[in-house]
Amino acid sequence: MPELCVGHRCWAVPSGSNLLDALNGAGLNVPYSCRAGSCQACLVRCLDGLPDDARPEALSADAREQGWRLACQCQVTGDLRVAVFDPQADGVPAEVSAVHWLGDVLRLHLRPARALRYRAGQHLLLWLGPVARPYSLASLSGEDALLEFHIDCRRPGAFCDQARSLKVGDALALGALSGGALQYDPDWQTRPLWLLAAGTGLAPLWSILREALRQGHEGPIRILHVARTPYLAEALKALAGERVRVEQVSREGAEQALAGFQVSSRQTVALVCGSPQWVEQVARRLFLAGVPRNQVLAEVFSERA
Repeated sequence: MPELCVGHRCWAVPSGSNLLDALNGAGLNVPYSCRAGSCQACLVRCLDGLPDDARPEALSADAREQGWRLACQCQVTGDLRVAVFDPQADGVPAEVSAVHWLGDVLRLHLRPARALRYRAGQHLLLWLGPVARPYSLASLSGEDALLEFHIDCRRPGAFCDQARSLKVGDALALGALSGGALQYDPDWQTRPLWLLAAGTGLAPLWSILREALRQGHEGPIRILHVARTPYLAEALKALAGERVRVEQVSREGAEQALAGFQVSSRQTVALVCGSPQWVEQVARRLFLAGVPRNQVLAEVFSERA
């Protein structure tokens, strides 16, 4: 059987073992969220040997050249020595600069130790002590040095339980920046753009909306935000106008609001973000409304205690 080593610890694992399971089975508590290679919470660095990688494209060529792999996507097929991601040594330090509670949503602003370049719609891994969780960026790169996140704290969770007590001046660490399924394409400038969010699915769409406006989007934009307690109402209202239509409704009013989305152009592009149930509901409604499937882009928020 292959030997797996971390630091001074070495142990035998069955050939073909999932690397994340092998590490956590040994009590190393490597964080993870999606197990699909998207959240990048389970980064490990290969020091000697390489595992079989099911999703090499999930990391940049530079990261792979440095030995980084996503443990959830790797199988141990030979002797392997790895180092798990250390947020203190491998991450970017950040400080809490503002904390705003919008109902059960924590609007968090962080000031990183160095400026980060990212695009609207991307995720960033946040570390609070040993706990890591990916969150969509609600801020715009180049607009401000601050990073903005919307964190749903309604339910208990390892990250949320700590996030509730955050205050200005507290320290966090920033991990990997990952792709995200949603982004603004400059080629859409004259096309109708629909942004449909549930809960904190508003975060990446809030960023994408402002990116579209920054790039001079000429087509009509329609925003629908469905939430138990709508937030950012005033900020959204400030952007509403002749070309930007904003609707914020309760969950009970979601179906009726969706029924009001009528396609005036087959060029319409729809970006959808929220829970799996929300994305499925919207995708079905948009298909019936006549939006081509390849013009509906969706981001599903994973939930993990």
